[in-house]
Amino acid sequence: MKQKDFETKVVGWAFLMAAALLWIGWGLSPHHIGEYIQASDFEKIGESVWTWIWMYRIHIFGWVTLGIAVFALVSVTARRPFRVLILPGAGMIIIGTFTLAIANAYFYNFGAWGVGQTAGKSVAEINAFMHDILFTNQYVTCFIRFGRIFSGVGFVLLGWAFLKWQMVNKLLGAFTVLFGLAAMGIILAIPDNFEIYKPLFHVKVVWAIIMGVTFLRSGVNLPEQKA
Repeated sequence: MKQKDFETKVVGWAFLMAAALLWIGWGLSPHHIGEYIQASDFEKIGESVWTWIWMYRIHIFGWVTLGIAVFALVSVTARRPFRVLILPGAGMIIIGTFTLAIANAYFYNFGAWGVGQTAGKSVAEINAFMHDILFTNQYVTCFIRFGRIFSGVGFVLLGWAFLKWQMVNKLLGAFTVLFGLAAMGIILAIPDNFEIYKPLFHVKVVWAIIMGVTFLRSGVNLPEQKA
């Protein structure tokens, strides 16, 4: 049974809005923090602090909107027999997405706060400040890694559901599974190399765009069959 109605339009627009907020916030930000906050970040953020703050706010709301989009997807597709894969898959993506949102909120808060705390300070004073936030910095980096892994698990399960019941185009289902495997594999195999993982953020945004367009143009296929 093909479903294409107000519900699927909400899903589609939510994914597109999430993609737009994530990319706008990232693309227009005057400075990108890496896997850790470093002392050099504060000087670069301070060069255009308010632009940086607003772009980070937009970016964080992109993660929140992505979570909303996946919740909306669940509301449309989580019925028997699909829910056995849809619910755990979407649940893991949502957990991972909000873990990433919280981690980015930390970078946003400490990045803006650190500008004032380090302004005019000596190298020794800046190093002391960095030592004071070292442990929190480590915890948040852990949040980012686990957010990516949790999301990756969810993508594999969600993609499996897409393929098993042909809910969307087969290529989109395969793309979803492969992205999840890549997200998990890179973090587990190369846990300390942020640069290798970084392109997957853009792949995730592309996935959200494809999901949005698919749900707006074609809706979702919910075949009537027994579990």
